[in-house]
Amino acid sequence: MAKKISVIEDDKFLRELIVQKLSNEGYDIIEAVDGEKGVESVKKEKPDLILLDLILPGIDGFEVLARIKSDPALSEIPVIILSNLGQKEDIERALKMGAVDYLIKAHFTPEEIINKINAIFK
Repeated sequence: MAKKISVIEDDKFLRELIVQKLSNEGYDIIEAVDGEKGVESVKKEKPDLILLDLILPGIDGFEVLARIKSDPALSEIPVIILSNLGQKEDIERALKMGAVDYLIKAHFTPEEIINKINAIFK
């Protein structure tokens, strides 16, 4: 059965690009464009992995991460942060909160992002 990945990203271009690449890899994709919908979809769908932007409309990615990690039914789902926020404090905060990886958008191509995701499932 295909692994399910939740992509919580408000940048339409980037989201569509990542969704297309992940679909081509055989993953089932759930998309959300803001934090509230992201949390809702994660609760409903229980994906195998979450790709999470930090700067989102409504509640931000840190709040989404906090809600997911504080819910016993969801807390084991690996979360990869994909953000433009490159400050050391942001990276450390996200990792302390339970993210398994932190990718800065400008530093990674979509292929590299896919490779990171594939590595988690190996």
